Amino acid sequence: MISVTPARATDLAPAAAILAEAFAQDPVMAAVVPGTRRRHERLTDLFHGLLASGPYATGTVDLARDADGTILGVAAWEGPHAERGALARQASELPRFARALGWLGMPRALSLLSRLARHRPRAPHWYLAEIGVSAAARGRGVGGALLSAQLDTLDTTRQSAYLESSTPDNRRLYRRLGFEELSPIEGVPGARPVAMLRLPAAR
Repeated sequence: MISVTPARATDLAPAAAILAEAFAQDPVMAAVVPGTRRRHERLTDLFHGLLASGPYATGTVDLARDADGTILGVAAWEGPHAERGALARQASELPRFARALGWLGMPRALSLLSRLARHRPRAPHWYLAEIGVSAAARGRGVGGALLSAQLDTLDTTRQSAYLESSTPDNRRLYRRLGFEELSPIEGVPGARPVAMLRLPAAR
């Protein structure tokens, strides 16, 4: 049985490790964190910093767990107006970002984040910043369980959800959950993600 619960601060490190595994072959992450040396550790540092400075501070980091408590997957959502105070929160995670990206790599990562942010809706919304499932748990419906948990809450509170999707398979899943495609996002290294928006479902 899979349960979905919010992460605690002590869960961020294992959650980041799962995201690092899930994004190990992602072309965008390959451009942001190039090379193979200490790659898993660097990706884990990057995701730990992103989780702590964004979704954990402003929204929710949801964890899917097995019956024995093993973390199977992670969905990280930034709440509305997460940009307020973002620079200060990111600065507090600077050591992790420096270990992950190197000082020369940080401008590249900031440029990518800025490009993605320009496509986000102006109206208040929840943003799916990251979602990933461990390799051992794929095919068990973990991603769907993570998404449904938050989307049910947003339907109840009448709030919208936004994300970017880089693959046709993922977009098909998101469309089944009520997301609609907006427009492709150009200039992202290694991918051509599509912006997607979901309005709250009628009750």
